Amino acid sequence: MSTSDNFDPAELAKFSDLAHRWWDTESEFRPLHQINPLRLDWIESLVPLKGLRVLDVGCGGGILADSMARKGADVVGIDLATKALKVAQLHALEAQTEGVQYREISAEVLAAEQPGSFDVVTCMEMLEHVPDPSSVVKACAALVKPGGYVFFSTINRNAKAFLFAIVGAEYVLNLLPRGTHEYAKLIKPSELASYCRAAGLDLKQTKGMQYNPLTHHYWLNADPSVNFLMATQKS
Repeated sequence: MSTSDNFDPAELAKFSDLAHRWWDTESEFRPLHQINPLRLDWIESLVPLKGLRVLDVGCGGGILADSMARKGADVVGIDLATKALKVAQLHALEAQTEGVQYREISAEVLAAEQPGSFDVVTCMEMLEHVPDPSSVVKACAALVKPGGYVFFSTINRNAKAFLFAIVGAEYVLNLLPRGTHEYAKLIKPSELASYCRAAGLDLKQTKGMQYNPLTHHYWLNADPSVNFLMATQKS
C-alpha cells in the first residue's frame, strides 16, 4: 500500500453522502457535537492551544478543527472526503472562523511534505475507518514537532464495545447510521499504544468516554472499554 492509498472508498462515500448534515446538531452527527466540548477541554488541559499550529487529521466537516481555531490555534484540517471538506470550508466562511484552513490530502502525503511542522496533531474518530491505522499514527508522529503532542480517539475491540458502540448506538438508539463502524476495524488500546511506541510517541494519558442513554450525557473517566482517547508526546 502506498502512502497515498491508505483509505477505503466505501468509507469516504459513506461520509460524503452525509456531508450536508455535518453542522446539523440534530443529525447523525449529533454525538460528535455533544462530545466535542469534552474532547476540546481534555486537549486543552494538557496543551493550551492558543498560538499553536495544530493539524486535525480526518477532520470531516470541521467540528473539532473549528473549535480549536476558536481557542486561538492556527489550524489545518485534512481529509479525503471532498464533500465534507467543502462543508467545513463553507461553515468557516459563514461562522467567520479565523485561523482555520482545510486541505484534501492524506496524513501520509502531508507528512512527506511538511514533517515536524505542527505543535499539536489530533486524529479523532478516524483510525477505525482506514485500512492501515498504524500508517496514520506513523504519519501523525512525523508531522508533529519534537516534544509536541498527538491526540487520538477511537473505539475498543471487545464484546462490550460491540454491544454498546455498534448494536446499541447504531441499531437500538439510532445515535449513528447503521454500518458506521465495522467490528473488525476497531482497535484495542494495547494495539494503538504499540503503534504509537513504534512511531516514537510516548503514551501520556488514556481516558475512556461514557454515555448515559437516559440522560443523553457524555463524560470522560478511566474506563477505556468502549470509546477511549489517548494523549501521546513525541520523544
